[in-house]
Amino acid sequence: MSGALQRAMRPMLQRLQLMIGRAVVLLVNDGSKLQGLQVSLLADEVRDQVERFQNYGFTSHPLPGAEAVAASVAGNRDHVLVIAVDDRRYRLTALQQGEVAIYTDEGDKIVIKRGGTIEVTAATKVVLDTPLVQCTGDVTVAGTVTAGVDVVADGISLVGHRHGGVDTGVGNTGVPV
Repeated sequence: MSGALQRAMRPMLQRLQLMIGRAVVLLVNDGSKLQGLQVSLLADEVRDQVERFQNYGFTSHPLPGAEAVAASVAGNRDHVLVIAVDDRRYRLTALQQGEVAIYTDEGDKIVIKRGGTIEVTAATKVVLDTPLVQCTGDVTVAGTVTAGVDVVADGISLVGHRHGGVDTGVGNTGVPV
């Protein structure tokens, strides 16, 4: 390649080399419709309000130090987008082929495992904010079951039921206290 052609192509080659790169997350602005990141690209190259694209239906707020893949639109380092963020410090490992997981840096996780099992691990509690929870199979509880109002089994209320045929000298038992 002639020297003149090399000089003419150098700016284009530099832009190509700068199109995709690694980044480190420094700060996160999670208050806007599209998350904005402050990232460190090359040595001493910091970009603010870099748009982060996430998959529809999934969102996360990465911690400082997480690693990212950054794309510079048309090789322009003033228009950087983050297209993926991962954090090797907390990523779950040793999943089986085909398994999927959602996790946090605190160890809480949901793992969709092989064989039809979904494993939920939460350090404090799991909150289901819904007017109805339905289960088509058995429920096994290893701890205490607490009901806020009443428990109804096979149409019989735990709060309002009476036992018949009990010899109390006066007939049925009273309503439970």
